[in-house]
Amino acid sequence: MPPSMSVLAFLGLSALLGFGVGAPLCLSRQLRMQGDYVLGGLFPLGSAEDRGLHDRTQPNTTVCTRFSSLGLLWALAVKMAVEEINRGSTLLPGLHLGYDLFDTCSEPAVAMKPSLVFMAKAGSRNIATYCDYRQYQPRVLAVIGPHSSELALVTAKLFGFFLMPQVSYGASTDRLSDREAFPSFFRTVPSDRVQVAAVVELLHTLRWNWVAALGSDDEYGRQGLNLFSSQANSRGICIAHEGLVPLPGVRGFWLRTLQGLLRQVNQSSVQVVVLFSSVQAARVFFHYSIHYSLLPKVWVASEAWLTSDLVMTLPGMAQMGTVLGFLQRGALMPDFSSYVQTCLALAADPAFCASLEAEQPDLEEHVVGPRCPQCDHVSLENMSAGLLHHQTFAAYAAVYSVAQALHNTLLCNASGCPTRVPVQPWQLLENMYNMSFQARGLTLRFDTSGNVNMDYDLKLWVWRQGLMPELHTVGSFNGRLQLQLSQICWHTPKNTVSRAVPCCTAAPDKGLSHLGGGEGGSRGHPRVLGVHPAQWSLSPESHQKPVSQCSKQCKAGQVRRMKGFHSCCYDCVDCKAGSYRRNPDDLLCTPCDQDQWSPDRSLRCFPRRPKFLAWGEPAVLVLLVLMGLVLCLVLTALGLFIRHQDSPLVRASGGPRACFGLACLGLVCLSVLLFPGQPSPASCLAQQPLLHLPLTGCLSTLFLQAAEIFVESELPPSWADHLRGHLRGPWAWLVVLLALLVEAALCTWYLVAFPPEVVTDWRVLPTEALVHCRVRSWVSFGLVHTANAVLACLCFLGTFLVSSQPGRYNSTYSLTFAMLAYFITWVSFVPLFANVHVAYQPTVQMGASLLCALGILATFHLPKCYLLLWQPESNTPEFFLGGPPGDARGKHSSGGGEETQQKQVTHDAVTSSQ
Repeated sequence: MPPSMSVLAFLGLSALLGFGVGAPLCLSRQLRMQGDYVLGGLFPLGSAEDRGLHDRTQPNTTVCTRFSSLGLLWALAVKMAVEEINRGSTLLPGLHLGYDLFDTCSEPAVAMKPSLVFMAKAGSRNIATYCDYRQYQPRVLAVIGPHSSELALVTAKLFGFFLMPQVSYGASTDRLSDREAFPSFFRTVPSDRVQVAAVVELLHTLRWNWVAALGSDDEYGRQGLNLFSSQANSRGICIAHEGLVPLPGVRGFWLRTLQGLLRQVNQSSVQVVVLFSSVQAARVFFHYSIHYSLLPKVWVASEAWLTSDLVMTLPGMAQMGTVLGFLQRGALMPDFSSYVQTCLALAADPAFCASLEAEQPDLEEHVVGPRCPQCDHVSLENMSAGLLHHQTFAAYAAVYSVAQALHNTLLCNASGCPTRVPVQPWQLLENMYNMSFQARGLTLRFDTSGNVNMDYDLKLWVWRQGLMPELHTVGSFNGRLQLQLSQICWHTPKNTVSRAVPCCTAAPDKGLSHLGGGEGGSRGHPRVLGVHPAQWSLSPESHQKPVSQCSKQCKAGQVRRMKGFHSCCYDCVDCKAGSYRRNPDDLLCTPCDQDQWSPDRSLRCFPRRPKFLAWGEPAVLVLLVLMGLVLCLVLTALGLFIRHQDSPLVRASGGPRACFGLACLGLVCLSVLLFPGQPSPASCLAQQPLLHLPLTGCLSTLFLQAAEIFVESELPPSWADHLRGHLRGPWAWLVVLLALLVEAALCTWYLVAFPPEVVTDWRVLPTEALVHCRVRSWVSFGLVHTANAVLACLCFLGTFLVSSQPGRYNSTYSLTFAMLAYFITWVSFVPLFANVHVAYQPTVQMGASLLCALGILATFHLPKCYLLLWQPESNTPEFFLGGPPGDARGKHSSGGGEETQQKQVTHDAVTSSQ
């Protein structure tokens, strides 16, 4: 029969029997049962008034006026587990467990009384004092409970002194994991550290790094807040506001403190608040939040208040926003509701109550007070809502952990447990460390700290037509977070949904999931649904995830520049070229290696390609065409001069020296071929000598031509005749050789003292590595040009000041313009070469060399070629060599010996007669 049908059937039966119409029950007498080994139990069966024990001035009896149905249900879960073990033949065959369950009133002062009773010597009410307690046999073998961390911290100190095993079903504070301080404490719920890790992982996954963190002003809240702060900081989550929610008291300014806390949260930009609080503090906090119209937020709830109806049923709670939280996942207990029905039915049976009175005449109420007077006036109606609470399985499993430890200590087997002296509590403790046990088919294991590892379900409050929300599973956590983000509806300002049209609608519940324990409230028992996401749907407007960040996420290629004290508040700064962002959380851009490059706002670096003056570049192609043109002209002029080497024009230009000068110009043109292509040590060493030595040879022939003109025009005839022979004879070649030797010496010094070298410059180009020939000394580089510059100056001075002779070919102008072409080219070269980018310096030098050669060729040699080809009638001795026919000056024009002079006289006579 389904549980709901069983409940209805029992309600009808109880009406016939008179149950539920005021007849008292004997349920409180069922909280004690004798046995071979007795388990003590501490449960919040009731609670004191809001004022608590603040006005308590005498150590008298405290009356718990409020009733907690959850505490009674947890006690009945322990009772159910003990009866199952006694009926079974697996764990403790032949033995009978008993239990003695007391009310803690949710107060440490009240919990101490039954704790002292548990430690009393068996068969008495006294705690004996010994030096050695190894043979001391207390009334109970182990203690189940209490439910809260604040109570467990008090009782665990007492039980730890006696090494009495204590298994809590709800105390989750991480302080209890300290084995030195609490050596006998165990629990069937994980430490809060695991829950906090799940919360931090949730915030990190949803990119909520700007949150407020609040905790109740008690041990549970303060400890949880400290754990969250430390773990959040390690994951880059910033806590904008952190505070403690005060509990109501007769003293202090708790209300003013709470108002300031609410004002701080309401005025901040955070959209997510983590509330690690007990039920009482959470109820007070949300009561005043609703009263002061706190803006809707996303509330990440701790397990203590996530399922509490004290919080869920607050009027206006649906307007507070979205509530998410983690609950531990336990095993199913489908028969627990029917067991509770049976207990209530027996408590209403006078015959059963009479039998209990006969078996247990003394409940020692005069020692510890009434055990649970409210328990005798309950009804199934006000208990049914808590039958599925998540902490029920934890209390149930705590009994099985003690039974398994007793089984291991007694060395029980299928046939029974060997007879031996009664087990001492400290002996049981030895077998509980790292012990595995089973409860309802679920295997649990205590670690060295007394904790168990259990999976969590992520629960979402879903408001429907009722007054309380339903809990839908939207994720899980087992060390890794699995989130069903598309199944979450957000009750935030941007997703405002009317209560009449809820954003999440669920199909009727077909099954219930029981969840493991945790630090729960004393009355929390909402309806927990295990609805599969496929069974419920979301409205489209509820999918937009809230954003809770101090600063927007930086774009790709940007790093964070912190502002203020929080690492989550920052400005986004672009990574410049040459650097990149390695990780999303980087504060500084990472520079690229020298052989790499990157553009602005880059996420990686790229390898640099070698860059040099390639043959295929447009500028190089243009210069190569120019070189071919100049070289063709040079070769054409050289061919014409060689063909007409005996003509007056060629002899007047120097004869063989003119051909030598043209050949040097050709070598100047060819020297530019050393500049394109990938540089090598040999090409770097050869560039300047192979350019300047031919240029020196060319300029030296022009210098001799200019000197001859100067001698003929400016010196007396006697001196001119004497010097002309030297300038046209073999001594002229000595001048050429001397000039070449001087230039060779300068080039040798340049190459030996400051040799150019091949270097790779990684920074001069943005994306490439420039490979070029580096000039080590600009002084030596300039001196290489000195010899040529001196020759050019002498040529220019020797022709610029000379007046032309009428009736003769004027070589003065051609030499003057040739030197001007040289000066214009190389004077322009100096500033251009110094200021142009180093990658283009080889291009500039190629262009200067070709233009210099072209200038000399165009101003000095090409006009003569024009006369040879198109004005041959001007090619006469009178026009080029000067004087009337038969003039003696013409006899020395060849610059040779007597045989040559004789031939020239004959030739002049022939020319004159014609």
